[in-house]
Amino acid sequence: MDLRRTTLARLRVRPIIGDPARGHLIAGLAIIPCALGRSGLTRAKREGDGASPRACLRLRGGFYRPDHFGARPRTNLTLRPTRRRDGWCDDPKDRRYNRPIRLPAPGVSAEELWRGDGLYDLVVDLDWNRGPIRPGRGSAIFLHVARPGYLPTEGCVALTRQDLVRLVRRLGPRTRLRIG
Repeated sequence: MDLRRTTLARLRVRPIIGDPARGHLIAGLAIIPCALGRSGLTRAKREGDGASPRACLRLRGGFYRPDHFGARPRTNLTLRPTRRRDGWCDDPKDRRYNRPIRLPAPGVSAEELWRGDGLYDLVVDLDWNRGPIRPGRGSAIFLHVARPGYLPTEGCVALTRQDLVRLVRRLGPRTRLRIG
């Protein structure tokens, strides 16, 4: 398949009426169920608020667990394999806030990217608060694998693994994702 011909320009995420932590991701003609932040959507994203940001976001590339995939997932996005010591700084006081870091990082709050629960087996960085980075405005906002039953995220957008693998085939660096 020639991915350039099938790359989507725009994706849209809309919350479900009555359940702000669940939504639908609209990708061309496909409507895909998704999980959103436990606090729904917000225009004033803050670290730890549990909300997904209302925004139009670039896709900065991402990462995948090489031991959970036979080969690199097919996509026009830049994907790098995750390593066991990879993390993401979510400490607003640290100069590496909202950036990848190596673990352990004593005294610094960070998420492990090599997770045992499979949520970060395939991740797309949604470019939230990435340039310029503003401490406390939210970190690690990703498109990633959903928990069973689409349980809420901490502010990300999450799809089933199968839906995410299928979707990334149609994504590229010019794709934009509008949340809200």
